[in-house]
Amino acid sequence: MAKKEHVSETPATQFLRKHGIAFSEHPYTYEEHGGTAVSARELGVDEHHVVKTLVMQDEAAKPLIVLMHGDRKVSTKNLARQIGCKSVEPCKPEVANRHSGYLVGGTSPFGTRKTMPVYVEESILALDKIYINGGRRGFLVGIDPAILPRVLPAKPVNCALAD
Repeated sequence: MAKKEHVSETPATQFLRKHGIAFSEHPYTYEEHGGTAVSARELGVDEHHVVKTLVMQDEAAKPLIVLMHGDRKVSTKNLARQIGCKSVEPCKPEVANRHSGYLVGGTSPFGTRKTMPVYVEESILALDKIYINGGRRGFLVGIDPAILPRVLPAKPVNCALAD
């Protein structure tokens, strides 16, 4: 049997351990701008079960996190309407890095530098297992999505658009 590749701790894995959350580690070869299609292919899982962590901001430049299926896009109009904002847009990568403490491509919703509101596409909560960034490029953790509203606390929204 192949020796499991050891992955060093990240703020995300420390957060999960501290909260007693069971997770599996899934390192893979990161490709710049490869996105969830690459991680899903590398791990041999459905891209719908790979969850993107997106750092966005409202019209007042207040940051927020959106968790979305890898094979879907966020309707910023629908999201803004549901969370009571005028508008929502993605943060620039350097701003997202500053808010989260992670590099874009390695952003995890767990153990972020700043506490931000978290919104999760509701259908993610119905999956049996999701693969979400573990705090480093090329590293996902497998978790039960039911823990998201408990530990983050993530509010469910319906803002997915087919890719």
